[in-house]
Amino acid sequence: MAYVYILRCADGSYYTGCTTKPIEGRVAEHNVGIVDGYTKLRRPVALVWHLELGHVRDAVERERQIKGWSRRKKEALIAGDMERLKQAAKRKQV
Repeated sequence: MAYVYILRCADGSYYTGCTTKPIEGRVAEHNVGIVDGYTKLRRPVALVWHLELGHVRDAVERERQIKGWSRRKKEALIAGDMERLKQAAKRKQV
């Protein structure tokens, strides 16, 4: 089992990651600063979206996909608004 997740950072930015650890524990690691990198200077963070997948390779693939998305598209995903997500995808292609 693996997870892909999006965190909202204290500065309002989003961080996308993946893990095989329990999601609550991984978020806690980000918040205490165990995870070096982007979130360490932007704490506290809050989990705003996650997806459980059966294989690590699927989580890594989905993480890479989401990291390439616009903020608008990520916010549509977080909100669960599939229509807005589709519209955001179309706008990028134009």
